[in-house]
Amino acid sequence: MSTVLPIDDDSYCIAMGRLLVMYTQIDYLIMCACAERIATAPNEEMKLMLGKQVGDESRHVRIQQEWMEKFGTDTTPVFTEQHQQRFLQHFRELNWLNFLTDMYVCVEALGSEAVEQIVPLADPGTRESLKTPLQDEIDHVAFGLGQLKIELAKLPHKQRMEYIESISSRLDFLDDALNDMGVDIPAMFQAVGADYRQVVDIVLERRGEILQELSMLQAA
Repeated sequence: MSTVLPIDDDSYCIAMGRLLVMYTQIDYLIMCACAERIATAPNEEMKLMLGKQVGDESRHVRIQQEWMEKFGTDTTPVFTEQHQQRFLQHFRELNWLNFLTDMYVCVEALGSEAVEQIVPLADPGTRESLKTPLQDEIDHVAFGLGQLKIELAKLPHKQRMEYIESISSRLDFLDDALNDMGVDIPAMFQAVGADYRQVVDIVLERRGEILQELSMLQAA
């Protein structure tokens, strides 16, 4: 069961501060990865959409930075410079199909789902700081999943099935990579009053829905 903790709870303030720093860093890295991909996007529409997302993520970073200053957050990075470079290098090496999968399924869709579970537990200022970013991410996910469906529809049936089945392993790989960075996500979530097992179950349910949605293409 989740518990709403008061803002004057020291453990809450420290943990929420670290979550805010991590979330802001991720938005910044998404901005950089999308900016780098614009030049090699497959068509003009994709270039424009990626450009819009770069602007959105930039706005998110600014909103969150302004709130963290008011919140009094320790802004020491959660992810080191080495971790950040590994993240960007990962996306640089992906073909377009894998970029869509890792960015919009693994990072955007499931990441925002996890953040959504924190919102009801957060103090009013933190909730407000997350409102615009989470709203924009709905559009980003819709765009990314739409493009992923288009790319999957181009594949022969057997290859498409094999790729969809491989998405779970891509998700597990990225989750393991996050754990390898030494970030104790369960402790951070629990410190702000979240039932981490429940959060994981909700994210896994969302993953199942996305994979089911993509698998519908198999009959197309």
